[in-house]
Amino acid sequence: MAGKEQHQIKEMSETEREALHEVELGIERLHRAHGHLVAFHHNTGRAMNHLAAAEDLLHECDHHNLADALRDEYLPRGVVAPNDSDDVTAGRWSYEILENFQETFMTDLVAFGETVQATVGENCRHAFERHQEREWKQRAR
Repeated sequence: MAGKEQHQIKEMSETEREALHEVELGIERLHRAHGHLVAFHHNTGRAMNHLAAAEDLLHECDHHNLADALRDEYLPRGVVAPNDSDDVTAGRWSYEILENFQETFMTDLVAFGETVQATVGENCRHAFERHQEREWKQRAR
């Protein structure tokens, strides 16, 4: 493509190219998983907002036991129950799961992917696809 910097494709073995490709695909899937976690967090928050609104409405129509159950048992509860406590309010909220994923697992693996890319691919992204593109263009008539 005109105007785009052409990346030099490092000569590497087929196994190196495949390993680099698998790491890139894994990191891309992590980014997709992150998006699903963000959606989970947003959808959970919206659901809880509806339930909070229902608490007030249940009080208004004299269903105090149900409203109190929402207030005391469900609204303060995290989406993941604690392993070491019977206290339902000690669970982890969706934002905590999202932040933990972002700050540890995803950050560590993205950094690992960058190390692999620098070491194996000399910072050439999508080496597998570049190699494929070059081969397909060379065999075109």
